[in-house]
Amino acid sequence: MGLLQIDTINVVARSPYMTLFSRLGAFRNEWLDESLAEGVLAECWAHEACFVPAAEYRYHRDYRSGRAGHWAHRMAERTHEEARVDMDALLERIRREGPLRAADFERDTLGTKGWWGWKPEKRWLEAWFALGRLMVARRERFQRVYDLAERVTARWPAPPPAAAMDEGEARRHFVLESVRALGVAKARWIADYFRLRPRVTDDELAPLVDQGLLVRIAVDGWDESAYAHRDHEALLREAARNALRASRTTLLSPFDPVVWDRARAQDLFGFEYTIECYTPAAKRKYGYYVLPILHRGRLVGRLDAKAHRQAGLFQVLGIWLEPGEAATPALVEGVASAIRECATWHGTPRIVIDRSQPRDLAGRLAKALED
Repeated sequence: MGLLQIDTINVVARSPYMTLFSRLGAFRNEWLDESLAEGVLAECWAHEACFVPAAEYRYHRDYRSGRAGHWAHRMAERTHEEARVDMDALLERIRREGPLRAADFERDTLGTKGWWGWKPEKRWLEAWFALGRLMVARRERFQRVYDLAERVTARWPAPPPAAAMDEGEARRHFVLESVRALGVAKARWIADYFRLRPRVTDDELAPLVDQGLLVRIAVDGWDESAYAHRDHEALLREAARNALRASRTTLLSPFDPVVWDRARAQDLFGFEYTIECYTPAAKRKYGYYVLPILHRGRLVGRLDAKAHRQAGLFQVLGIWLEPGEAATPALVEGVASAIRECATWHGTPRIVIDRSQPRDLAGRLAKALED
């Protein structure tokens, strides 16, 4: 994991918490918030808005031109051009008063959802955040608390060096870390992890292979070279002996790195996935916030869920297995355990399953949940 994408939708759990749950199981949600406040983690624009290790922040800070085409940076530059005086005044207020939330800037009228509908002060705060002058010092009930970047990093256990690094060095670092995170990667998958521009090519990777930093490998059924980080050579040897065995079944966030690159998910898992929360309800195929189901190294289906926290209810609105996936006893038990684990973590232990495909799956899951 090189980063955690941030998304505010909490119909099940907000994405960074859900992504950690998928890997760790039940954990204290406060740990993520505490790590941000203590300077172990930082927020910045990376893949999208993300939590990143504070020790990695300097690379993101110094790779600005490589992300100049990102929509957040384009929007921030435009906002700054249009409201330079007001943005400077906002920055000065934070310099005088200390960390502030968007809610600390009162307005008589409310904005609508989305950056373009926020009240002006929220847009200005986000623009300064994208431009690197403000950072998130901490979160309060998931609301960002903004402070001057230099004050935030000065409080970290290990503040980043003030001197900027060469952007070529930062890009090289991101290429290597992307391959490390992806495990086995085609060249065309690499740029998406940290949203690098331009795309990574085999020619760019060749020197890293020659230096022994990456390993070039052949994968059965692929007509392209693949790459792995040298730190994973022991795992590669196990894979070559067919000795790696996936054992976990879990539910994934729609913004999990396993599925956020749709082309890679299709290529690697044969899993076609679209996030439908931004699609009008009448046009959705599955549901609003559909969670991919990872079972022993395969994406075997998807599940539309809603956590009713006050009622203590975890509602599975629908669950669908992928074509060709058989509802074996092992799969049913694994999926039931994953649902139970997720519901318990939410504090919503009562579970109902409304519908399923195949149709008998709901009943079999309900029985497994009772056992």
